Order: sequence, then structure tokens, then C-alpha cells
Amino acid sequence: MKYFNLIKNKFPLFFICLLMSCGSKQEVVYYQNSDSLAKTEVTNSYEIKIQPDDLLMIIVSAEDAEIAAPFNLKAILVVAPENQYSSARESSQLYLVDSKGTIDFPILGKLKIGGKTRTEVVAMLSQKIATYIKNPIINLRITNFKVSLQGEVNSPGVYTINSERLTLIEALSLSKDLTIYGKRDNILVIREVDGQKTFNRVDITKADFMNSPFYYLSQNDVIYVEPNKSKVNASKIGPDTSVVISAASILLTLVTLIISITK
Repeated sequence: MKYFNLIKNKFPLFFICLLMSCGSKQEVVYYQNSDSLAKTEVTNSYEIKIQPDDLLMIIVSAEDAEIAAPFNLKAILVVAPENQYSSARESSQLYLVDSKGTIDFPILGKLKIGGKTRTEVVAMLSQKIATYIKNPIINLRITNFKVSLQGEVNSPGVYTINSERLTLIEALSLSKDLTIYGKRDNILVIREVDGQKTFNRVDITKADFMNSPFYYLSQNDVIYVEPNKSKVNASKIGPDTSVVISAASILLTLVTLIISITK
């Protein structure tokens, strides 16, 4: 009888434990084959491409600043709050890449730059402006580079990046890493390529993902970390599970009573 009471009292906890699978080292540890990868050279290099809705700061300079001035957007005067040091400052206007991948550039007119890398755009501008200016210097930067992190990360959200070179690991670090419930072998990277959304899977438990085209992120990438089996199973513990546990407890109680009566 004592043993039946023990089983009856501990059964709900035992049942819950059965619902939640235990994690393994292979599901949690990063870069598990890094030793073998270290023997090979990581050749992956990546340069982002200009996309619609990018905000570009493009500055043309030369030895003679007056000659280069017509190729730059006029700066606008921004009045600072009274508690700031200066009452006003100059702010460079930005080029917005339209849905067709073009911008309106002073003197040169409409330019198709969507789908080109930063290096390619700088080379194109240098070649065109060289007709007017000797040895022009082109400085181009994307000012609204951002990525979004969702799912099983500690700090989900949209992160704006000052650099134009961001890795998946750096992005996950910005979100304070994955939770213990994050599925590390099947991270989803949503990326727009030529106007089409692509859905790509990355396994960061294997170090060779560093050779993946999704190791370096593009602007506006969305990273989604799925919950693992433990989190999914834990979510099932609700009203339905309570009913099952209650029914099982009642059944055990009946069995206990029947056995005690027959004795």
C-alpha cells in the first residue's frame, strides 16, 4: 500500500518529466567540428549589395573642393536643442534607393545601382565623375543597415548597425545569445534577393557554417531561432495535460482501492 501511495503522489511529476526531452551536447555546443575546419582555409568573403530602400551617404571630394561641390547634395541646417553645445549643425542629405534600384545623382542624373556591391558602385561613380574631375574620391556608406532577431534569443528586436559587415554570430551576440531552448542546428535566415524572399537554414553547431553564404548578413535580414523540443513539449503542459494527469491519478487511486479491498 505504501508503494502505491508513493507512485500515486509522484506520478504527475514523473509524467511531466516524460513530456520534456533532455538536451544533449550535440544540440547545444557551437562549432563542434572546429578542429577539422582549422586545417582548411576559410575562403568565404562577402560584400553586401545595394537594395531598394537603402539610405546612402555619398560624398565626392577632390583636391579642389569647389569643383567637387556640384556632385554633392546640399547640406541642410539642423537646429539643435537649446541644451546642446551648438545651436545648429550641418547634416548631409541622403540618397534613397527607389524600388527600381536607382538614385538621382547630381549632374549624372538617374543611376542604376541596385544589385551592385559597394565596390562596384564606387567604381562606376569614379569612372563617370572622372570625366569632370581629375582623380575624384568617392566615399559611400549605407546608413540604415539593420537586421531583425526573433524567437529564442535573449533580447529579440531590430538592431541598426554602423558597419556594413556583420556576421550571424555577431548578430546573435547583439541579442545576448540564444536561450537554452533555442534550436541551434536549424536557424532560419530570411533574406531578400532580387526582390524575392528566400528562406535559408544554418546550423551553428557545426563550424563549417562559416563557409556558408549566410555567415555574413545582408541589410534587412531576419534571423529566427526556433524553439527546441523541450520548449515545444513544455508548451503542451496546459488544460489538456492537466486532464490527462488527473485521469491517471484517479485510475491509480482506483487500482489502489481495488487492491486494498481484495486483501
